[in-house]
Amino acid sequence: MPKTGTYSPKPGEIERHWHVIDANDIVLGRLASQAATLLRGKHKPQFALHVDTGDFVVVVNAEKVALTGAKLNDLRYRHSGYPGGLSSRTVGQLLETKPERVIELAVRGMLPKTTLGRAQLKKLKVYAGPDHPHAAQKPQPFEIKQVSQ
Repeated sequence: MPKTGTYSPKPGEIERHWHVIDANDIVLGRLASQAATLLRGKHKPQFALHVDTGDFVVVVNAEKVALTGAKLNDLRYRHSGYPGGLSSRTVGQLLETKPERVIELAVRGMLPKTTLGRAQLKKLKVYAGPDHPHAAQKPQPFEIKQVSQ
């Protein structure tokens, strides 16, 4: 009787696709969770926790992402590492100045906090406007189906 072991994907066997997500009027959390799923590769049958099996994700129209409730007035904190170096900005201010950063932070929070998670985050490309420079990779549009808010 032949032994059958658990299948583990090898890095050379992984086929990566490119997806484009239009963030126009999509709720930020739903967009981030779908993007994190694609980046990790959980939508593929050969998914494994310890191997990066995910695809590339391009998010366009980041400036038009939707936020529910009073999240536009919630504060985001960062610290420079120096005494008295705590600074705060609201999510609305961050959305006006750096809309790409809002989506990057939301997706980063949904990925593992390991070396593998940092490698998966590098496959995320976010752009404020409708244009992106990745047309040569032939990205497929990815539709997020959600209940309208």
